[in-house]
Amino acid sequence: MTLSWTQIARLGLVQMALGAIVVLTTSTLNRLMVVEYALPAILPGALVGLHYGIQLSRPRWGFTSDTGGNRTRWIIGGMAILALGGFGAAFAVTLFEQSFGLGIALSVLAYALIGIGVGASGTSLLALLASATAPHRRAAAATITWLMMIFGIAMTAGISGSFLDPFTPARLLSVVAVVVTAAMLLTIVAVGRIEQHVHAQPETQTPTPFWEGMTQIWAEPKTRNFTLFVFLSMNAYFMQELILEPFAGLVFDFTPGQSTALSGAQNGGVFVGMLTVGIASTALKIGALRSWVVAGCLGSAAVLGMICMAGFGSTAVPFTALVVALGFFNGMFAVAAIGAMMSLASQGRGQREGTRMGLWGAAQAMAAGFGGLAGAAAVDVARGFWADGPAFGIVFAAEAALFLVAAIMAARVMENSAQPNAALVPGE
Repeated sequence: MTLSWTQIARLGLVQMALGAIVVLTTSTLNRLMVVEYALPAILPGALVGLHYGIQLSRPRWGFTSDTGGNRTRWIIGGMAILALGGFGAAFAVTLFEQSFGLGIALSVLAYALIGIGVGASGTSLLALLASATAPHRRAAAATITWLMMIFGIAMTAGISGSFLDPFTPARLLSVVAVVVTAAMLLTIVAVGRIEQHVHAQPETQTPTPFWEGMTQIWAEPKTRNFTLFVFLSMNAYFMQELILEPFAGLVFDFTPGQSTALSGAQNGGVFVGMLTVGIASTALKIGALRSWVVAGCLGSAAVLGMICMAGFGSTAVPFTALVVALGFFNGMFAVAAIGAMMSLASQGRGQREGTRMGLWGAAQAMAAGFGGLAGAAAVDVARGFWADGPAFGIVFAAEAALFLVAAIMAARVMENSAQPNAALVPGE
């Protein structure tokens, strides 16, 4: 028995809960450290890089899911660790005024827990989706769950932003406590008893040693080439993650609540971009995966060029509109890449869906950590030579260039075939 659409939607609620916690730690807390506490951008960049670095363990989590057959415990346990890390990270930010050393120590521990929690819960969830979903529903299942995650991110950022103003440490802790508690409870209710009623295809023969299994997967040309594409494109995707809210605060005088709501607006754009591709490619039969990925990368590059000009004060387009447009094209690129990922996960050597998803998750985490840290470090260096606006603008221009390179690579490594199941399947 495979996952029904209702069960797929329930697993999407878990992805939504995961995104709700992560958006607070990678966006809101980052902005507070840079603007309210006047810390260098490299500090939150390093912390976020730490949590992404720990996610290099994703292949191991995926391999364990392939051979163990019990993914529910890792999904729930990982979410509990993530919730603890998310609240700990918020509490650490409030300590910086009293003790910088104590704030750093707790932050390192908290972001390490965040990395462990995301790796265990997220990879196990994707492995369950890839192995227990009927082949013709896999790409659609990925799209549904990602749309729900983006919705959770946008909703959390928007609602929590409205409660953060006027900012106080106590208000921050109250908001984060509500978010992590709700996410934990939602996960337990949503994932409960699903795995018991589906055939998740765990490996039944003598388990292959981990590194032997990884060598087998890496030897597959499609898997290897797609891994390299994920790494490059995600560098471009995440380079702005740690600097967009500080840019809004320093250059456009956004308050903490306004910049958090800005993150919600950006993810709202991502949601619309994903939904647009889903409807166009499935209901209207317009375009192939490769075409949507290339269009998303090119559109992202164009908008980033305009945001760069905003840093120099030479564009009349409202900043919030530019951020929403960036989210739209990011969503267009991301959903097509996710559709390809879920389809490719079941190709090649059998019963390795979790390992492949873990490998691509590790590539994404490595790129996200490196890209985010590189963007934050570049801003710190540039601010030593230029005013805030031009300094940020130069980094956004570099990110636009990376998106152009990603578009070229996508055109070369992705197959230009029709993918009717690569996105949302309305009304099936």
